[in-house]
Amino acid sequence: MMVYSIIMMIAAVLLLICGIAIQKGNTDLIHDYHRSKVKESDRLEYGKAFAKGIYLLAFTLLLSGSVTLIGEDTAIVVISVAVLLIGMLISFMVLGKVQKKFNGGWF
Repeated sequence: MMVYSIIMMIAAVLLLICGIAIQKGNTDLIHDYHRSKVKESDRLEYGKAFAKGIYLLAFTLLLSGSVTLIGEDTAIVVISVAVLLIGMLISFMVLGKVQKKFNGGWF
């Protein structure tokens, strides 16, 4: 489970770096079709809101990876996967809300 923890933590750090860049206004890191209908005047606000969803996803990966460090019992693995799935669901809901607000939908 150590490998899983390391992978999750590396992915979390990469997402944090991307989130920081997006929050600072580099919305070019987001696919064109996700920001195609975002007004130029809303780009900075959109980036900040989108970054919150990315931060939440990074925290989810970090938490899931940290839970597996407790042990290798089946219960720990189930909890880790549950944290991952629930966190991803919530993160994508936040990102979906941001997309709906600023882009009118996912595409």
